[in-house]
Amino acid sequence: MSVYKMTIAGCPRELPICPINEHMDIAGFVMFGDVDVTEASARALMEKCPEHDVIVTAESKGIPLAYEMARIGCRSYVVARKGIKAYMEDPIHVEVKSITTDHVQKLYLSKADCESLRGKRILIVDDVISTGESLAAIEELLHSIGGQVVGRACVLAEGDARDREDIIYLEPLPLFFK
Repeated sequence: MSVYKMTIAGCPRELPICPINEHMDIAGFVMFGDVDVTEASARALMEKCPEHDVIVTAESKGIPLAYEMARIGCRSYVVARKGIKAYMEDPIHVEVKSITTDHVQKLYLSKADCESLRGKRILIVDDVISTGESLAAIEELLHSIGGQVVGRACVLAEGDARDREDIIYLEPLPLFFK
């Protein structure tokens, strides 16, 4: 398997090149299980991010980063879930289409999450931002409940996302066109 070599927050890594469709491949970045990259990325992003009251991420790959950033910073994070869970009273949702998913997904926040986020300064975090579809969906959800998004941060900005001035990121990640 081909790999893309890069350094992420001081940690050298080899990311596998994964096919997305007949026209494009991506470098697969998964923070799950990589404690060194998660901790180093969280510290590096915290130095670059604006003050915030709470961190929000989408289930699931951004969860380790959101947790670690909240642990060393604001001490609070919320996960927009991909499905309704039994504990979720009166959930609200938004639809999203991601570059790495072959179907439209929904992201949900419970009534309790909505109430806890209303009026708060929110930092949205994720592992990778590429098309910005997931980011836009979370932002739409947060605006609908009265949350104030103060920043958008990720470890890697893929493709056109690296040219966006509204995203804080550590490293650019190319797309591989065939």
